[in-house]
Amino acid sequence: MTRLSPLAVVSATIGLALFALMIRQAGVEPILTGIQRLGVAGFAIVLACAVGRMLLRAVAWTLCTDEGGRLPLGDALRAVMAGDAIGNVTPLGLLASEPIKAAMVRHRISLMDALASITIENLFYTASVVVMIAVGLALLLLDFEVSGALRTMSLGALAALAAGAIGIVVVLSRGWKPVSATVAWLERRQRGPAGLRSRLEKLRTLEEQVYSFHERHPTRTPLVVGAEIGFHLLAVVEMWVTLALLTGTAPSLLAVFILEAVNRAITVAFKFVPLRLGVDEAGSELLVRTLTLPAGLGVTMAIIRKARVLSLSSAGLWWFSTRAGNAR
Repeated sequence: MTRLSPLAVVSATIGLALFALMIRQAGVEPILTGIQRLGVAGFAIVLACAVGRMLLRAVAWTLCTDEGGRLPLGDALRAVMAGDAIGNVTPLGLLASEPIKAAMVRHRISLMDALASITIENLFYTASVVVMIAVGLALLLLDFEVSGALRTMSLGALAALAAGAIGIVVVLSRGWKPVSATVAWLERRQRGPAGLRSRLEKLRTLEEQVYSFHERHPTRTPLVVGAEIGFHLLAVVEMWVTLALLTGTAPSLLAVFILEAVNRAITVAFKFVPLRLGVDEAGSELLVRTLTLPAGLGVTMAIIRKARVLSLSSAGLWWFSTRAGNAR
């Protein structure tokens, strides 16, 4: 039997307590009323937008592979959904989701190409997320009266994003290869896991594939960037539809963009909390009040997101179990 890590137990316990607290503060009746307003048709639109986002990331992934044409889009989509499901329902996040994606397509492309292409796509995606969050937080601080705690968190997040972006630019511009350099340092001193040191050449090859992607496929870079931008546009559309149906009015694009940007920040920061239980509700509720939207709306939207995640995760887990069964 698999044992739960202390982090999983603690994060789940705190998240569950925070979730219950937010439900109590918002009230069950307003939440149920909001869900009824969304309706089956509205939830279907939410699911369609979410599947569309995963499809765009699958497209971006196929564009990042060297073994072009050998990774069918359908296989890539199933792998993305399976990896996303594992990452959402466990506290392991990317540590579980990305290897799962690679394992799901080993019958189509080599493991090295799968890992390299996943890394490349994640770099493009991460860059797009950084821009999305930074712009959203900047708009929040500039256009709304933000409380002291939220202002401090927003400024801290912006500083961290700026520092990270500067660090990445420096590394890329100087051609540094931190992974292989670190492993080579360990090899020279005979330190670290022997298994890691024995794979030095493979790590160097993997890093080289990642660094030289644009040189090998210069025409693909704009297409990958376009797919990642499309991902965020669909997320904004999903947020707009959800907010419009819950409130009965057409929300401003500014508020919708900020809501989606902060939601993305919560997803990134609390990836280790399964389903972002509690923290999504608390963060969303704090934000909607800052944006002068109706109280309880943030909790309702967070619950709807959980229903969407669980719906898609069930499909992803089914595909993962099916693929694992076929591999035996």
